[in-house]
Formats: sequence, C-alpha cells, structure tokens
Amino acid sequence: MPDVNNFQFCDEIIDQFEQVCKKPILNKSKEYYVGVDLGTACVVVAVLDENLRPVAGRYQYADVVRDGMVVDYFGAVNIIRRMKQELEEELGVEELLYAAAAIPPGTDTLDGGAVKNVVQGAGFELSNLLDESTAANAVLHINNGAVVDIGGGTTGISIFKDGKVVYIADEPTGGTHFSLVVSGAMHIPFEEAELYKRDPANHRELLPVLKPVIEKVASIINNHIEGYDVDQIVLCGGTCCLTGIEDIIEKRTGIPTFKPKNPMFATPLGIALNCKQEDMF
Repeated sequence: MPDVNNFQFCDEIIDQFEQVCKKPILNKSKEYYVGVDLGTACVVVAVLDENLRPVAGRYQYADVVRDGMVVDYFGAVNIIRRMKQELEEELGVEELLYAAAAIPPGTDTLDGGAVKNVVQGAGFELSNLLDESTAANAVLHINNGAVVDIGGGTTGISIFKDGKVVYIADEPTGGTHFSLVVSGAMHIPFEEAELYKRDPANHRELLPVLKPVIEKVASIINNHIEGYDVDQIVLCGGTCCLTGIEDIIEKRTGIPTFKPKNPMFATPLGIALNCKQEDMF
C-alpha cells in the first residue's frame, strides 16, 4: 500500500492549492514555479513559491483539447494568457516567466509541439515538458506501482520501479466517454451530461451506468501492466473524482487501487514541482 505519509503530503498540497485558488498568498517569493495542465475537460495553472508551496491557482473547464490533442489553439492560448495575467496581478509580480507543462504519456511526437506553442503563446517560457502521470507522481511519491492518469480524453499509465519510470503508455478513453454514456443513458445533451457527472451528489446513481466504461479503463490498465510486477495502482486526473471508480478498477484488475482526496489537482501540482527557472527548449 502507499506510504500514509506520502498520501498525506499529496492531500495536504492539494488542500492548500484549493485554498489559494480562492485566496492567493501574497508572500513576495523570490521565485515562482508554474505548472500548466492543458486538459481535455479542464485547464489548470498552479503557482508555487520558492519553498514549493502553493500560493495561487486558476482552473477553468474548457473544450480546447480532445483525446489529448489540442484542437483549439487560440482558445487555449487565450485562456492561459488570461489566467497568467490574473495570477500576476493577484501576486503583485511583474511577470511569471517560466512554466512547465505535460502531455499524455508517449504522445510527445504527436502533440508535444502544440502544447509547447500554446504555453509559449500565452507568454511563458517553457522550462519542462513531462508526461502527465509521471508529473503526478511528484506529489503521489509512488516508488513501485502504476500511476494512472484518467483525464477527459485519455488514460495515461506510468509504471514505476524503485522510483524510476520503466514504462509509459496512453490510450483514448476518459471522462468524455463517460459523459457520452451518461448522455445516452439519460437522454440529455452532452453538455448537460458533463455537468451532471461532475456533481458528487449524482455519483452513486451514475456508477452502475458507468461501470462498463470503467471496466474498459481497467482492461486498458491490465493490458499495459502485463509482464510488470505491479502491486498497486494509484489514480489521478479529473475523471477519477467519480466516487467508487477505484473499487471497480481494483475488482477488475485484482490489484489494490487508491486515489488522493481530490485527484483532479495531482497532475498540475506535479507539473509545477517540475518547473525549472530556465528555458530548456
């Protein structure tokens, strides 16, 4: 099982981030570390201070990425540029210069350039580009096991051995597919299904409806961890906010499965923790 202290760190830093999204901390840090998570369903910008503690953040649900690919370049640039300006004003800094970003595992040749261009187009110098599930492990602290980032469009998997990545993969299937199932089952528009799915009050009702697609995600995980000695699965990504998703995946894979209290913010915070104060590209 994950070290309790490791999950304690993850839950604490996520809780701090949720608080500073509402009320930024003005501490005049000498340096700021920024993480940009350009997700299929949500765009998140996290800002850490010189002590790597959250001081400000922004997030917005948006439709600028689909299945892990940027489909609305200008929309993505405008969202991040606006967030950047608002965060600079809130923190009283002239400019947040450097930012790290992430992409689904194994898609660097497909979309790494687009993400880089979006972040730079918004006014940042891109200092690091990671895969999403590896970035999330900066807050999860998993030495051995699989970190699975279930986002809006794809499921990304990173397998760790002694703290190092030994395998990465990514396949379509994520929150968008969940919303399509809800839309069809309830005979409501996709946009309405998306909102309905996000409300925790509806999760108990939706879990049986979504079980088949969750089991498909579990099958994807099984296919990619085959041949590796994986004794735990740790979930992150906005889709994992669905109450009970970890139980279905654990039953299907036969491997103990866990998630932090709010898995939506593990990846952007992990990205920020991997930000460097220089342009690496």
